Amino acid sequence: MTQGKNPKNFRKKGLKKKVGHPFAKKEWYEVKTPVMFEKRTACLTPVTRTMGTKISSDSLKGRVFDLALSELYPNYNLEKAWRKIKLCCEEIKGRGCLTNFHGMNITRDKLASLVTKWHSLIEAFVDTKTKDGYYLRIFCIAFTSRVRKQVKATSYAKSSKVKMIRKKMMEIMINNAQNNTLKDLVKKFIDSKVEEEITKKCAPIFPLQNVILRKVKVLKKPKFDAAKIAELFGEHAERAALIEEDVAVVEGEEPKNLLAKEMEAQISTQLPLDLSTQQKRLFLKKKK
Repeated sequence: MTQGKNPKNFRKKGLKKKVGHPFAKKEWYEVKTPVMFEKRTACLTPVTRTMGTKISSDSLKGRVFDLALSELYPNYNLEKAWRKIKLCCEEIKGRGCLTNFHGMNITRDKLASLVTKWHSLIEAFVDTKTKDGYYLRIFCIAFTSRVRKQVKATSYAKSSKVKMIRKKMMEIMINNAQNNTLKDLVKKFIDSKVEEEITKKCAPIFPLQNVILRKVKVLKKPKFDAAKIAELFGEHAERAALIEEDVAVVEGEEPKNLLAKEMEAQISTQLPLDLSTQQKRLFLKKKK
């Protein structure tokens, strides 16, 4: 053995360092969705427990969750399961992540199934601002349709008509965004109201089919406001309802004050009934 070396410090070859299970140090948080979605608890997400200066809630804020529309609407028609919704964690409350809309997309197989030969593909996108200050980039895709009793094999649109359709698409997307809050706009996206409007208003120029909002991005959000986040989760409405119930109960009941009850009992036993309550109290004070 080498001189000056401690034999206890020598490790045997082949021994590995004991490694714990990675999920032993994790804790689980519920992902809460805003009011516009049917399912209020979408899923669970793991995060490393708070250790020293590293707080678990800090690593959760800004986390993006990619969910299918069928997960947020369990009773919804599964024909729209190809639509994906992105939710971003804004605030932590207890063991719940309060999320907000962060974007929308469609699956790759759905997009591939739309593209067919002998039809013109028209795409448009706009950068716009909602009523409540969110900057969005909306992408739309549409395809020309065959007319009834059409003999011609192809359904191509002229470049002049394509430009007119694209201009109309952009106008409709901007108007819908500017006249609605993000909450109302997301409901319109889910119910395909914008696509229906584009199909209807572009029909005089050229008949369209498979009009879909391909992607929606949130480019910029307004300054964080806890009150607005609470509104998205319907907390103000619940608090107002509870306050109204409390007020109704208080108005209906008599005051539960023990001192007042004792005074009333003393007055009723010691004084005649024809005197008023103020006169009775003055009489008792003088007596004391």
